[in-house]
Amino acid sequence: MTFRGGRRGLAVLAAVLVAVAGIAWIAWPSDGLPQGQDVVIPVVDGPADDQKVLIDASYFPPEGGGRAPAVLLGHGFGGSKNSVRDQAGQLAEQGYAVLTWSARGFGRSTGEIALNSPDYEVKDVRQLIDWLAKKPEVLLDAAGDPRVGMAGGSYGGAIALMTAAHDPRVDAIAPSITWYDLADALFPEASGAGPAAGVFKKMWAGIFFSAGGSGLNPASQADGLARLLTGSTGQPAPADVTPDQAQCGRFLPAICTVYQQIAATGKATPEAVDLLRKSSPVSVQGRIKVPSLIIQGQRDSLFPLGHADLNAKAIAATGAPVEVAWIAGGHDGGDAEADFVFAQTLNWFDAYLKKDGAATGQAFTVSRDGGRDPGTRQNVLLHAEGPAYAGLGGTVTSELDLLGPDQEVATPPGGSPAAISSVPGLSGLLGGGAQGGGSAGASLDLPGQVAVFQTRPLDTALTVTGSPTAEIKVYGEGEVTLFAKLYDAASGQLAVLPGGLAAPLRVTATPTGTPVKVTLPAIDRRVEAGHVLRLAITTTDMAYALPAQPSVHKVGLASTTLTMPVDAGLAAPAQGPAWWTWAFPLASVLAAAVILLTGRPRRADVAPDPALAEVPLEITGLAKRYKNGHKAVDDLSFRVEKGQVLGLLGPNGAGKTTTMRMMMGLIHPDGGEIRIFGEKVVPGSPVLSRLGSFVEGAGFLPHLSGRDNLTLYWQATGRPAGEAHLEEALEIAGLGAAVERAVRTYSQGMRQRLAIAQAMLGLPDLLVLDEPTNGLDPPQIAEMRRVLKAYATEGRTVIVSSHLLGEVEQTCSHAVVMHRGRLVSAGPVAELLRRGELNGSTRLEDVFLDLIGEKA
Repeated sequence: MTFRGGRRGLAVLAAVLVAVAGIAWIAWPSDGLPQGQDVVIPVVDGPADDQKVLIDASYFPPEGGGRAPAVLLGHGFGGSKNSVRDQAGQLAEQGYAVLTWSARGFGRSTGEIALNSPDYEVKDVRQLIDWLAKKPEVLLDAAGDPRVGMAGGSYGGAIALMTAAHDPRVDAIAPSITWYDLADALFPEASGAGPAAGVFKKMWAGIFFSAGGSGLNPASQADGLARLLTGSTGQPAPADVTPDQAQCGRFLPAICTVYQQIAATGKATPEAVDLLRKSSPVSVQGRIKVPSLIIQGQRDSLFPLGHADLNAKAIAATGAPVEVAWIAGGHDGGDAEADFVFAQTLNWFDAYLKKDGAATGQAFTVSRDGGRDPGTRQNVLLHAEGPAYAGLGGTVTSELDLLGPDQEVATPPGGSPAAISSVPGLSGLLGGGAQGGGSAGASLDLPGQVAVFQTRPLDTALTVTGSPTAEIKVYGEGEVTLFAKLYDAASGQLAVLPGGLAAPLRVTATPTGTPVKVTLPAIDRRVEAGHVLRLAITTTDMAYALPAQPSVHKVGLASTTLTMPVDAGLAAPAQGPAWWTWAFPLASVLAAAVILLTGRPRRADVAPDPALAEVPLEITGLAKRYKNGHKAVDDLSFRVEKGQVLGLLGPNGAGKTTTMRMMMGLIHPDGGEIRIFGEKVVPGSPVLSRLGSFVEGAGFLPHLSGRDNLTLYWQATGRPAGEAHLEEALEIAGLGAAVERAVRTYSQGMRQRLAIAQAMLGLPDLLVLDEPTNGLDPPQIAEMRRVLKAYATEGRTVIVSSHLLGEVEQTCSHAVVMHRGRLVSAGPVAELLRRGELNGSTRLEDVFLDLIGEKA
């Protein structure tokens, strides 16, 4: 294959590349978004700093004025600054100064494509940072040093990584679906032998060079941009195109020459490996030392999950904060999760640029298929989260037995016909589906070319997260190219190749057998009980360069063990319909039956006490025993007055949550009573409308926005919309524009704040919050402290259950201490602290431990 050969066929794929190269940054609706100011920024680059280039850029000042952190937003390969215009507008709305630009060789920018080289594109971006440092709206950390983050997908993600390594002014990055080693991406080798022995991804390389090889030659680009600068509306005059320009398009000639060599032979040259690695994070290990959010796609045969793994590990080794997310899409289609990616990126920059928000809250997040929403019938994605990133080896492994004899496999002349694992850039259009890494693409193995080994049916379901490994032997003579795949197969169903991914390897076979350890592509997939895992070793794959000579080899198992990585730390919301979709109708029927059979409760049972009409809460002799005999609450009595912020304290099992649930009428006490503003609490008491609560987490519909969830909740109360005070509650929660996004994109901290906003709807006279600071970072906790104090100052009452005794000490005016269901102490926090002073301590924590008799 030469650069010119097959160009017409590749042009179609090039168009696909332009559409998917920045797949993690799919355009949002542009209505009402800032459109930016078009600018042209002259830069000087090249190894000798002697190339003058004009960069076509757009600048978006921050909404709201003042100085703000800046974000450089890069585009995907084949795109331009216009590809990310809407995302830039959204970031500007969130209070960031944003600069987008067309990389050299793309859009209206002059220069030639150098694949994010430190001598070219990186130097360009460093001068863009210089330009930002002079803008009056940009926050500076020092003279010439703007507070700046970088984000972008694919090509735009790689420039974020490379710039962070070469310019210490970059403060945080959020690259997505990008590479760690461009040489390994184009010449992968599943046995770990490296790019020099790797198998050439001819189709992806062809797409790259076809997309970058089109367009005007540099002279015409410069002329066209000069006309743009001078305001001329005429078209640039035609320029002579030399044969080299026609062949190399907008690439540097050196890159074009290397491509032609490897395209003709199908093998990497030392020059190619060196050139590609200079444009890769592998060349700058240990130099990227900034907070990094690494987002990678599960449907990506160009830059699979292993690239994110190596980037994350290299950056984490420097001590910098790193979080990893595996989304459901990628360069091969699937769901790009635009809302989720934007939300995660925004949270990351809020935390490390504005320094006033929370990061995503979890070190590792994986998108999984959650079935269909029972209301909309739309596919739902769940986000499994874990506190640590275990890498591709998982936290534990599961070993399965592989079965199957040695089998002969044939390599056809010229590698044709070829098997299909994925069709680069087109897999999503050929049956790949829209959901998750578990979706199958257009996968096909050909008889006579494939050896198959498989496990017994699984006794229990197994969730695989990472790179499975197997050991094979290859018998014969000479070199053979092979492709390893792992299918999920069930009787009577089409076998699924997760992500449409294959692991290529080149092996020198021997008559006695060459052992090879094969590392299969990283996946995240639940394999159901009764399914089998099928290891297929095939001699062809249409996406790769294949040998011209026919051959026959034999493939067997060097080990019967298939090692499957499992990440036990990942936890995902339950799949399927929420419990309330069936429980609520059933509960309604039962409640109606009880009312019909027993009649309404007598008025005397719930008569209000006029003497307590102004008392928010009085609990008298409260008791609750569960069926197992455990006494959760035992003769509990205390009173709360208006204007108090009461801390309900106690170790786990003290009865705090049970008491709160009885306050809300969710469970019946076995003895005693609870009165709110003089009215006895029973299920359905009208006085409960004066109580707002957040206990044991709130349930939200993941596909609806935060605002829609709150609106739906308030409508369910049957109270007038004007009484909700929705905007006041949202202002208290501090969600900002995130309230308009789907809840499934929220971090744990954001869900917590939405739950607090829900509790505050209607501005209730009595607010009951169970562990309200879970998932909040220190600045948000401090803000919550201020909010609760202010809320009580207005004559309302707040009850807070918390394990953070330091926060209770700073927030609460009064405290009730419980232990084993009984009251230990009640009164002002100041009195408790005075009691501690008598015993030589001024900390509430020490007083608390003294009271429950557990101080060491």
